[in-house]
Amino acid sequence: MFGKDDLVDNLGRDLDRARGRRDALASEAATLTAQIAEIEARLLEEKNRRERDRALREIEAIKTRIKQAGSAFAPVVDGLCKAIEQAAAVVPEARELNSFLVSVATEIDSVIDPLLRELDQRADAVRVGHAALDLPSSANEGSIVPPIEPPKDTNDRLLRFPAWLSRDKETEKAEAAENPRSTAA
Repeated sequence: MFGKDDLVDNLGRDLDRARGRRDALASEAATLTAQIAEIEARLLEEKNRRERDRALREIEAIKTRIKQAGSAFAPVVDGLCKAIEQAAAVVPEARELNSFLVSVATEIDSVIDPLLRELDQRADAVRVGHAALDLPSSANEGSIVPPIEPPKDTNDRLLRFPAWLSRDKETEKAEAAENPRSTAA
């Protein structure tokens, strides 16, 4: 009889140990699950922070390119206007191109500041996490934007105007032939 009681006692102790191990493993699984959830949350937060930083760098790079291009544009227009003024002594119609260039420069100046302000507002929204921009990654992320410089020599770049802007005598004659009412006054 003693052997049977020992077997029952042994099985009872084995059962208690198994239950204890199960409870310890369940507790450890719960602890690990909580740690995994915490690590996943931190990982998501870090990914979001890096994406916001990338978007902010892209916005700043865009602003820098706009400012550089705008500041390079003004001296080019000024140089063209001066050259056109000289040409106007020979070809009076050149003044039309001069006024066109001035109006284009004025229009560009009038839209650059609001555009930069809008970019600043978008950057602020990204900073506080209210907006996530889906900007393409630049080819050289972290590279410095090369400055845009106006040509140093007039032969560096040849400016060509589109056909619709070019108003030579053949174009005017062709338009007059297509629309006879324009010549009749």
